Amino acid sequence: MKLWKKLSVVTVTILSAATLVSGAAVICRSMEYNQKKTVESGEQQLKSTAYAVSKDLENGILQGYSGVTKNSYIHFAMRKYDASKFILIENNRVVCNMTPFELVNPEDKRWSGTEVNSLIQNRGGQYILISGKKVPSAGNVEYKLVLVQDISELYGDIRKQVYFSLIFVLSASLVSVFFIFLLTKRILRPLQELQKAAKEISGGNLKRRADVHTRDEIGAMAGAFNSMADRIEDQVTELSQVSEKRRQMLGSLTHELKTPMTSIIGYSDTLLNVNLKKEQQERALWHIYKECRRLERLSSKLMSLMGLYDNDSICMEEVSMQELFEQVVSLEEYHLKEKKIRLEHSCSMGTRRIDRDLFESLLINLIDNAIKASEEGAVISLMGQDNVITVRDQGCGIPADEIKRVTEAFYMVDKARSRKAGGCGLGLALCSMIAQLHGAELLIESEVGKGTSVTIAL
Repeated sequence: MKLWKKLSVVTVTILSAATLVSGAAVICRSMEYNQKKTVESGEQQLKSTAYAVSKDLENGILQGYSGVTKNSYIHFAMRKYDASKFILIENNRVVCNMTPFELVNPEDKRWSGTEVNSLIQNRGGQYILISGKKVPSAGNVEYKLVLVQDISELYGDIRKQVYFSLIFVLSASLVSVFFIFLLTKRILRPLQELQKAAKEISGGNLKRRADVHTRDEIGAMAGAFNSMADRIEDQVTELSQVSEKRRQMLGSLTHELKTPMTSIIGYSDTLLNVNLKKEQQERALWHIYKECRRLERLSSKLMSLMGLYDNDSICMEEVSMQELFEQVVSLEEYHLKEKKIRLEHSCSMGTRRIDRDLFESLLINLIDNAIKASEEGAVISLMGQDNVITVRDQGCGIPADEIKRVTEAFYMVDKARSRKAGGCGLGLALCSMIAQLHGAELLIESEVGKGTSVTIAL
């Protein structure tokens, strides 16, 4: 059973039960009240009549009368007081009974007291109120007056109240069922929207959102659900992008490995199957050595680049940028002398919160790229001021339409020159990723034949 049906059934059941209980309590209270008032009215009437009858029978007025005359007088006197309701008892003997009922036990002690004693009898569905008390009179004669009244109409009214109350409760329950079903289904409609949205998202539609705008708890839950969906979509998109980049890198790596591997296999096969002179053997071994070193550099940079996607190991610390510059210049000293290139550097940045190893790799890669692009005797500058680091060369430059692509993995502007210089197209991709992890931006400005300027804006 659906939630809105369960809530409707529970609500109607509780409402009906509460109405029945409260209605029963009201009817019982009303019955007790009406019965009490009826008894009190009968007792009051009995007291008044007993007092009046006592006045008629006082002073021994009947003592000298014969039996017939006495009986006639008593009947005459009782007719003045609505005798159809009263029974007069003399010395435990009924002397006047004009009611449609017969008093079975005139000797009943309950009617002998000066206070009224009442009871209600049920005779086959007919309810009779019986009230009696002693009538004060002169002489030795004891009189008791008993009121006998049919109060079945009172209980008939109560039965009608019960019947109409049941009809009312039933009608109210039916109307309540209809409106509660409608209202509950309407109130829970946002939950159905949430369910549909969750089902579509789990089915792959990450753009789906719950269209709920209520200002209650369900609306708040829908807002949290949409925020969660946004976060999931962002994470899935990010994972897809990382996966795609890795797939592209692995595809490019496979392509890049073919050239050195083909060269290695060729020279190895020659060494195994052809008798070569010692000079030719050394040349072949030298080519194999260079291609192996190239594969080593390629795999090292690829592992570094892929490792940056899983950046849990990044360690940020306060580093003196001047010391970092000196360290980079020291590491590049041999490479610069080999290429006969001069590096000018200056730094006035103080300390920055960076990952020392990654930033060192970033600067070394930029300087290496500048060295590869420069001719012998050229000058490369490494400058650091405020929050900006600049590496500038006077090399061959990069065409304007290719500047945006040089940070893609394995992309090389001049493949022949890059391979000859030992490049593999991963340097700037690695630099761009390191800059992003530091919240920085890598800006490249270049002009063919005049050189390139790479700026890191922290």
